[in-house]
Amino acid sequence: MKSKAGAFWGKTFSSLKVPNYRLYFTGQSISMVGTWMQMTAQAWLVLTLTHSSTALGLTVALQALPVLLLGPYGGVIADRVDKRRLMIVLQIAMGFQALMLGLLVVFGSARFWEICLLAVVLGLNNAFENSARQAFVREMVGKDELRNAITLNSVTVNAARAVGPAIGGVLIATVGIGVCFLLNAASFAAVVTSLLIMDRSALRPSPPSGRASGQLREGLRYAARTPTIAIPLAMMGLVGLFAYEFSVSLPVLAERSFHGGAEAYGFMTAAMGIGAVIGGLFTAARGRTGLRPMIIASVGFGTAILVCAFAPFLGLTYAALLFVGWASVSFIAIGNSTIQLSAEPSMRGRVIALWQVAFQGTTPVGGPAIGWIIALTDPRIGLAAGGASCFAAAIGGVVLARRYRRARPPKAMQLESHAPARPLPAGASVS
Repeated sequence: MKSKAGAFWGKTFSSLKVPNYRLYFTGQSISMVGTWMQMTAQAWLVLTLTHSSTALGLTVALQALPVLLLGPYGGVIADRVDKRRLMIVLQIAMGFQALMLGLLVVFGSARFWEICLLAVVLGLNNAFENSARQAFVREMVGKDELRNAITLNSVTVNAARAVGPAIGGVLIATVGIGVCFLLNAASFAAVVTSLLIMDRSALRPSPPSGRASGQLREGLRYAARTPTIAIPLAMMGLVGLFAYEFSVSLPVLAERSFHGGAEAYGFMTAAMGIGAVIGGLFTAARGRTGLRPMIIASVGFGTAILVCAFAPFLGLTYAALLFVGWASVSFIAIGNSTIQLSAEPSMRGRVIALWQVAFQGTTPVGGPAIGWIIALTDPRIGLAAGGASCFAAAIGGVVLARRYRRARPPKAMQLESHAPARPLPAGASVS
């Protein structure tokens, strides 16, 4: 039993055996807590200044819009340049953005239009940083550990989502909103330091694609003709449009359906974050990528959302949200790993950029759409629309896979793959 447990945890955290990734993972974990603190503080700041949920939605949309519009070009840049150096510059820029927000609040001069402007600045940074950051993971860990590293990154994001807002709430209540922004600015020093001091000789950089006209169109054509890239992108586009709008649906569900307040919403968010961490750890220990596991994860994600949407009492909603978080991180990790393992090194940045557009860039459209559905019907219906989109994505994935299979030889399709075998830790048994 002990050896089996050792083998499980050895597989779960296998990518942390890579020194560069372990260093980066530590810095990124600190920075992500700061990021979620800032997101909480920014939402509270906007509501304090405007007392308008519409203004809050506008701020979120402005921050996501650059990813939708410029994300693909950000992937082109990531393929052209040294990703580590690009990340250092962009992480420093994000630190200055947080510092500017903090100083505006501390000195009492923050205005709504200034927050909107700085949200656009952060969105522009994200449009270029997302692709470089995710493509850089493979340069640190290589192909064999990529899936595990991507999953651990998702675990970090969700763990920070559970911890960061809690810390931010305490700080807002005790020392003020501005401190959250200032601490987030300081947190970027952790990830920048990790990038500066890592062993560059151990990295496996992709060869730069160079400058040429039509590289964006080339990336789009490449993604469209590669089924293990095109199908996950299409699925994430649909799921990202409707299912990941929890910041719109859950607060209204807590207030209108269960007559709760901020506390109920906080427990909902925490439950989803805890489920995502637990599910992410189990996903990290498994070695599956490909279309079939992604389709199964999409069905599981949709089922969990529908149970949550129509749960008759709050306790069942919390329990369902644990599985929503679990299925969510599995769906993201499997899809992200599948497209990265399928992409040629010279195309990886552009492919990841398209993934980010499908995931984050759909928020300016999906958020208002879910809000509109809720306004016309009920928050349960708005949440259920997200669950239905997961089932639609799974069905669409099956249909597209069959279409590609008919158009291409069987070897061109890879419905499921397993991570290459890795040696077990000393003393671990195979059974």
